[in-house]
Order: sequence, then C-alpha cells, then structure tokens
Amino acid sequence: MTATVSVPPVADIARGGVPAFVQAGERMMWIGGRQVAAVSGRTLPNTDPATEESLASVPRGEAADIDAAVRAAHAAFTDPTWADMSPDRRGRILNQIADVIEEHADELATIDSVNMGAPRMLTAHMLAEASEVFRYYAGWPTKLSGVSVPAGKDRMAYTRKEPLGVVGIIWGWNGPMGQLPGKLAPALAAGNTVVLKPAETASLSTLRLAELLAATDLPAGVVNVVTGLGSEAGQALVVHRGVAKIAFTGSTATGKLVQRQATDTLKRVTLELGGKSPSIVFADADLDVAARGVAAGFLGNAGQVCVAGSRVFVEESIREEFVEKLLKTMEMFTPGDPLTQGTLVGPLSTKAQFDRVSSYLDIASEEGAKVVTGGGRFGDHGYFFAPTLLEDVRPDMRVVREEIFGPVGVITTFTAIDDAIAQANDTEYGLAASVWTTNLATAHRMAAAIEAGTVWINTWAEMSTGNLPFGGYKQSGLGREGGLEGLDTYTQVKTVRIAL
Repeated sequence: MTATVSVPPVADIARGGVPAFVQAGERMMWIGGRQVAAVSGRTLPNTDPATEESLASVPRGEAADIDAAVRAAHAAFTDPTWADMSPDRRGRILNQIADVIEEHADELATIDSVNMGAPRMLTAHMLAEASEVFRYYAGWPTKLSGVSVPAGKDRMAYTRKEPLGVVGIIWGWNGPMGQLPGKLAPALAAGNTVVLKPAETASLSTLRLAELLAATDLPAGVVNVVTGLGSEAGQALVVHRGVAKIAFTGSTATGKLVQRQATDTLKRVTLELGGKSPSIVFADADLDVAARGVAAGFLGNAGQVCVAGSRVFVEESIREEFVEKLLKTMEMFTPGDPLTQGTLVGPLSTKAQFDRVSSYLDIASEEGAKVVTGGGRFGDHGYFFAPTLLEDVRPDMRVVREEIFGPVGVITTFTAIDDAIAQANDTEYGLAASVWTTNLATAHRMAAAIEAGTVWINTWAEMSTGNLPFGGYKQSGLGREGGLEGLDTYTQVKTVRIAL
C-alpha cells in the first residue's frame, strides 16, 4: 500500500457560507417542469470529499424515470411552443439562461466545489465560461440555414437543417458546470429537447440549475434532469427508443459501452473520452513558464481532467534543470480546502477515486518506477492525495499508458524532435497535447505531427468559450463539441426537390 506523505495535514475545515442546496436533505429531479422523486423512492448519498461529511441525497432514478423524462421531452419537442419557436425567440431564451448562470455563478461554483472538490477558483472559471458558451450559441438559431442547389429550370432544390428530437446528455463528475454547457447550449440552439443524466456523485449543481431555469421562458419539458447510477438511469437513457442522440463525456471504457448500446437503435453518438496527454518541453523553451504550465497540466483539479498532461517529455540536455524547476513549482500546488482562496489542488472527488489513484502508486512501485515527490495520502482526513511525480518509467508501464485521473505525472526524456513526436504519439489516446518552445518552426511541426484533437503551444488547457471545436483522435472520442462543428452534431439535413 502507498504510505501517507510526510507533510503537514490539511487544516481542519470549518465551512461557512456553504449553499443550503448542498446541505443534508433530499433533492428532487426535474421532469416536465415539475420536481419529482424517483419512482422507486430510493436515493443516493453524496459526500463532501474535503471533510468526508454527508451532503444532500439525490433520487436514484431508473428506467421508469428515464421513460417519463423522455416522454416529457418528446411532448415539448412536438409542441410548437419549442420545436417551431422563432429562431430569434429561441436565441433570446438562451441569453436568459446565460443571465441566470451569471447571476447565480457564485452559488453554482460553490456547490460544485463542495460536491466534488474542485478548487473554488477553478469552478468560478468554469461558471464564467458557461455563461459565455450560452451567449455564443444564442446567436446561432437565426443563422442555421440550408442552401439552394441548382437543379434545372423546371426544378427547385434546397436543403434544411432540422433538429434531431430528444437528446440524452451524460457527462462527468470532474467539472459538472464546466462540461454541461458545451452539450446543452448547442442542443437547445438547434431546437432539440433534452434529458440530462449527471454523474451520481456530483448532481447537485445540475439540479440547482434546473430550478433556476424554471424562472426563464424556457418551456416546461425542454430540459429534464434524472439523477441515478450510470448502470441504471444512464443505460436506460442510452437504449431508449425515443432518444435520437447521446452526447457523452466519460472514460473510454464506458464510452465504448455507450456506443455498443446505442447501436441497436442507430442513435447518433458523440463521445468525449479519456486522455493521456503529452507535455513536451524543448531546450529552447522558457523553462520557468514551461514548469508552471506543465505542473498545472497534471495537477489542475487534482489531475481529474480529461486533458491532463500527465506524460511529461523533456529534452535530455535540460532534464536536471527542468526537473528542479518543476519540483519547485509543484510546491505551489499544496492540497487544501477547495473553498479557501488561493487553493490550487483540492481533494479527489470520492473515496473510490482516492483508492484508484492509490492503487496506481502501488502498480508504479511494482513496475520499478521511482517516486520523485508525493506518492500517497496528503493529511489525515478527506480524500487528499499528494502531488506526485514519477521517473525511471518505461513506455510499457501501466502508469505511462493508462489514465490515472489523479495528481500524478510521469517524466522521461527525448533527444530530437522525431523522438519527441514518436513518444508523444505512442498511446491509444489523442485528446490533447502541449508543446513548450520558442522556435516557431518546431511549434508548427509539432502541432501538425501530434495525433491529438487540440495542441496548445506555450500554454495549457485554454478552452474556448464555444467558438472552437474540441474532441479527440483515436480512442479519445468521436465527434466534436464547440463551434459550428459542435452545433452540426445536433442537426440533421433534409433535401427538398420540387418540380415547378
């Protein structure tokens, strides 16, 4: 077993100003504009990962609840109040949603920090981006159009872009209000109705958002929320014949299962899945800037990020200098109370996730990797894990090849640009990468050669506010979110030919 790291314990956390919505009690789902309990009456517990104290419970929705939500969404879609609403009006409602998110950003950010442990400064950033994503897509309903196609003097031909119908959205626990807008906003902008299935361990901000949406002009049933287990509510949503598309964010293994289950009804599927992203540092880079970016790359949100730059490749000639700078920078990422100003690393989201990360440190030891720093529990309570760096790693090691989803980075060296490219691409994933260099030619060559959906140059994790596509190569996913590419995945094209 991994040992507790010899560092001062996290200070006792005395919480003040925690939103009432996360405090003990039972919260309700939203179906057809009404708050409802699960048909079974069962609930699921939530735990504050920083204190290990109980939070509000959520309904344990199952197939019957999903069916009710899909029916409500279908009724809202076929009712002219939404499906045939004027594009201008639909855009105005999306701007109302953005207004509501801005007005309640502090509350929603705090709910996520308490519910899943992300630092308050990170969840605040997610909420700021959330409102911007809705504003971006609020401009699209009036611009979605088909084209007129030449068809001869006695013929007319044109295309229409139409919504799909009911869309099921399932996303991760590692940033609920950061991930949801990229799916929900374009789905609504295109004219679809939705059923949301948030992660069972981090549902509270979504349920609160549903309450807030009730104060807008969004018609009842356009957005429905069913909480529950992935194996119950999630699976029921994926296989439901009334659902036209599934938009999913989660692990690659679960994404493959979603795709298989959706095959029977030939649902459209977009998948934003796992990653094992490379951070590549060349000798000509600004090493101080690179050290800060690389550290943030695998320690941000305690490493619980799909784009985490957990494989660090450093040009051999600067290895010792860079590692020294990296270790010094890692000292800034001391785990602490996510609600405390300045905290950069909070706890892991659940005990299960803490146990998973701990098991990978056991695996690293068995495989012969060396722990440079960290390597175990931080403090004496909460699910805090020490920022960890491993060296003496080989490409075949599980800690190099598998997504750990914790504050753990592995570091190795390269000798030339071709070597860096080969090592970076030696993975089944392809979600993102960062390259650190002051050489413009190197930057462009690496950007072209790396097999990943997003490549950052001299920065890390700068996500767009809706106007740029995001997605993965290889086993990091299917389709794109963001921009016009993301919007297109929520529409279908109809061809019309007329004999004049």
